[in-house]
Amino acid sequence: MTALYNFDLATVWAFIIAFAVFMYVVMDGFDLGIGILFPTIAVGQERDAAMNSIAPVWDGNETWLVLGGGGLFAAFPLAYAVILPATYPLIIIMLLGLVFRGVAFEFRWRDERHQRFWDLAFFGGSLAAAMAQGMILGALLQGITVVDRAYAGSWFDWLTPYTLLTGLGTVAGYALLGSTWLIIKTEGKGLDHAYRMARPAFFATLALMAGVSLYTPFLEADYFNRWFTFPSIVFAAQVPLLTAIIVFALLRALVKRRIYRPFLLSLALFLIGMAGLGVSMWPHIVPNDITIWDAAAPERSQVFMLIGTAIIMPIILIYTAFAYWVFRGKTGHEGYHA
Repeated sequence: MTALYNFDLATVWAFIIAFAVFMYVVMDGFDLGIGILFPTIAVGQERDAAMNSIAPVWDGNETWLVLGGGGLFAAFPLAYAVILPATYPLIIIMLLGLVFRGVAFEFRWRDERHQRFWDLAFFGGSLAAAMAQGMILGALLQGITVVDRAYAGSWFDWLTPYTLLTGLGTVAGYALLGSTWLIIKTEGKGLDHAYRMARPAFFATLALMAGVSLYTPFLEADYFNRWFTFPSIVFAAQVPLLTAIIVFALLRALVKRRIYRPFLLSLALFLIGMAGLGVSMWPHIVPNDITIWDAAAPERSQVFMLIGTAIIMPIILIYTAFAYWVFRGKTGHEGYHA
């Protein structure tokens, strides 16, 4: 009975953290994507409208990053103690990128004489943060050297062709989210430009996603077995099938210039991508070394945190939904800046 209880509790926390990470990708992915696309957006009213489309929500979006990181530390402290030392340089780059982006977001409105510099900082910070996030994922998937339940690799183990591929895939995916968000929020020339940006972002995301998907099973024998041996292949085969359906629907929505459908289908593409990662990794939180049960905090700690999460998470969801509802509709180049 105790073993079953432990299993359930660790699994619940694994899904809570996975949900927080997905919500971060959903919420912060599109505004990082707008930053990545910023050099392609016309200076002046189009850039101002793009910034205003995320002004009411961009800082609240990162709540989910805090929840995901804090949840990992609290619920799976062993995994936190292994993953962070293995990816410290990438985490530093990500945080500095987010800082530069936040500062640039505020200062471009207050310091108009240097607006070009702040726009460049907004782009650079967004690109660095997105690339670092993708490479952190790649570093985790390719495996972390663990000896005696501690990180035993070098400072640059995270820098490989695979992590560069996952980093570029994340950048392209965020650009797709950003362009499809602008389809919802802009009009006129800005809307036309958003559709033009969405197509190359879509094809780049598709190509890089395919590359990561083909590369990943050959990183570890366990990955290959989960994808290509019976009976797990029966379940795993649903992932590429659903991906193909979503890809077709997304391309059709862009061709027919739908408004909401491209963004929602882009989110579905990220969701199915996360499902694919789950197929590869489960039940390991540090692939092939530490399972979620090995890394789990004591039962009392997880129960205590679960009570707090059960109270706080609905509040966050309600507040987030309310904020997006209040600021729904098209956005102009004037109004709520920062």
